[in-house]
Amino acid sequence: MANAPAMNPLIVSLMTVILLLTGLPAAAEIFKYKDRSGNIHFTDKPMKKGSGFRLLWRSGGDARFGPVSRFDAGAMKHNQARFAHMIKSVAKNTRIRPELLHAVVRAESAYDPKARSPKGAEGLMQLMPATASRYKVSDSLDPEQNLMGGALYLRDLLEMYDYDLMLTLAAYNAGENAVKKYGNQVPPFPETQNYVRKVIKFYQQNRLSGSYMAVR
Repeated sequence: MANAPAMNPLIVSLMTVILLLTGLPAAAEIFKYKDRSGNIHFTDKPMKKGSGFRLLWRSGGDARFGPVSRFDAGAMKHNQARFAHMIKSVAKNTRIRPELLHAVVRAESAYDPKARSPKGAEGLMQLMPATASRYKVSDSLDPEQNLMGGALYLRDLLEMYDYDLMLTLAAYNAGENAVKKYGNQVPPFPETQNYVRKVIKFYQQNRLSGSYMAVR
């Protein structure tokens, strides 16, 4: 959460967020694929057979997609610890709460610095090429550059939407134009609504567990 002088808007709005979340659909499944080049991709949409992507893991147990290998939670925990100091430093420099930054990274890439989405997003915070260019990120697979670019974008969105966390996350996922198109509301896209729900859930878990120090 960005720290603004003499105000703490997300603390006030979090109760509203909790109430609003009850109207959102259950979180979508997450699929992890590997392409022919060995690149890892995360998506909430199942790929068609013969597309060149091999399914490695899914978050649910839908038998329609066949048996898959188990999710490597140990690798995620390892990378979470590996990048914790970097995330804390970037959070401090961009005035974002580390708990929020961790939540976005977890939802976007499960802390995989080499994650690539089928849409072209890359790295820990899944930066699209246009966003990377906008924030002068020359290598989206470089963890520090990726975190800094994503955090700067997140901070700009927080300021743009007057620290409304739901709109900020919706814009991070679907784009600012999509939020504007629907009258500055969370767009009615299942993917975006699920994303907002998931990040806020992770953020709340981080705040309640006290796992990450808040920026002072």
